[in-house]
Amino acid sequence: MEQGAQAHGFEADLWTLEGAGAVVTRATGVVLSRASVWRLLTGRLGWSLQRPERRAVERDEPEIARWIAHEWPRIEKGP
Repeated sequence: MEQGAQAHGFEADLWTLEGAGAVVTRATGVVLSRASVWRLLTGRLGWSLQRPERRAVERDEPEIARWIAHEWPRIEKGP
């Protein structure tokens, strides 16, 4: 599991309960419910829920930095 989801044949390197359950079933032959997979990951393995940040593809980091440095202080001062 620590090798990542792609190492186990999944397209994305993100674990889902279904994907983790499939790996457990392949390795042990035991079919676990989603709740049991959740308890295994969070309880015994100490993993936590992680969600990737959603950011626009068009996001312009240099422009955002410029706006925060120059425009925001001017706006914050007020009229």
